[in-house]
Amino acid sequence: MQRLRRTVEWHTGPSGEPLVALIDQTRLPLEEVVIECRSPAEVAEAIRSMRVRGAPAIGVTAAYGIALAAVQSQAADAATLLAELEQVAQMLRRTRPTAVNLFWAIERMLAVARATAPLGVEALRRRLVEEAQAIADEDEAANRRMGALGATLLEDGDTVLTHCNTGALATVAYGTALGVLRAAHEQGKRLHVFVDETRPFLQGARLTAWELAREGIPLTLITDSMAGHFMQRGVIKKVIVGADRIAANGDVANKIGTYSLAVLARAHGIPFYVVAPTSTIDLSLPDGSAIPIEERSPDEVTHMAGQRIAPPGVTAAHPAFDVTPHHLVDAIITERGIAREPYTRTLRELVEQTQPAPFSV
Repeated sequence: MQRLRRTVEWHTGPSGEPLVALIDQTRLPLEEVVIECRSPAEVAEAIRSMRVRGAPAIGVTAAYGIALAAVQSQAADAATLLAELEQVAQMLRRTRPTAVNLFWAIERMLAVARATAPLGVEALRRRLVEEAQAIADEDEAANRRMGALGATLLEDGDTVLTHCNTGALATVAYGTALGVLRAAHEQGKRLHVFVDETRPFLQGARLTAWELAREGIPLTLITDSMAGHFMQRGVIKKVIVGADRIAANGDVANKIGTYSLAVLARAHGIPFYVVAPTSTIDLSLPDGSAIPIEERSPDEVTHMAGQRIAPPGVTAAHPAFDVTPHHLVDAIITERGIAREPYTRTLRELVEQTQPAPFSV
């Protein structure tokens, strides 16, 4: 298969069969490999195993998984197909619990399926493929809008610290927090990016460094424990991260280690920015204590690249995310505008917004 233009795409195989193609992020940066998911179960496994990762990318991939199930189904009537799609949705919901984009995309696809069902099976199949494509297109457009908005907060000459991977690989294209850096770079602003390696999956070292190098954006890779050192010496001017779920009050769940950066940034008077689409905002949760935190295998801590790095029998913990309290967040950048405190008001206004986005609320 040819190199993909986006992180995840809908494709037709050589025999005309539908499939979901995606960049295998577990193989980067040493190999750029495209894998082809030919069943909803393979889509679910790609999400679970982090072959595709990043909240927006996970949501789009799940939407494609629903569309794939519809196209492959042998159901003769819409009611039967709807029942099958709900089973697939349940399988996809179980893959990763923290990123709300996953659930948002699944529910959007199911809502379209229910609305289209009276038109018959073929209309239902066609409509779901169109909706999945629309979700993907909207994601790229949202990322570019966030990039333009967020770039207004960066100054020429800034040194910016980022965590995990929030670039094109974490989305359909362009990126969220990394999209802001890309937009500022494209505007001619001279930036230097400090990249946390992001243990234990090394998304910063493997993925963010790879993306920044390809974009020609100067970077320095550091271990996660070095951030405070460089802040103390006045090197870091801004911190910018993504999010997997944002509660109604502005509490932010993001890759483990984000909370520590927010505390360090506040201690050193450094602005701490979060970049995420409005689909990441979960107004049903009043605060971050209600956000489910994914617990991944301890083997991902005791091993690296398949090699054991801890003595046999050592107990390890691996919460994949932590929650940063809203009072440590200086701004949340979305495709509809930039929210600041009080987040209980400004986030709701952005989510419910129907008019063109302002630059700030």
